[in-house]
Amino acid sequence: MIEARTGKYQWGQRIVATADIFNDGTYPDRQPDALLVGTGTQGEIVNVGYHEELNLPVYLVEFGAAGVIGCFEEEITPV
Repeated sequence: MIEARTGKYQWGQRIVATADIFNDGTYPDRQPDALLVGTGTQGEIVNVGYHEELNLPVYLVEFGAAGVIGCFEEEITPV
């Protein structure tokens, strides 16, 4: 059994998107491939989950009007 990888960011931490984040089909109310959040958008981590297949932490980030978006570590960095 593979041990779950620990995330490097925490709940409540302020972050900024380091890349444009597009809809990968996870958000059915938005067009496929629609821009969800642009590079430089600030947000706050509201929950930390885990993607079991990829063995990666997933951060649920509140981006204000854009709503809560799931992000991987390479898509965000601390403010």
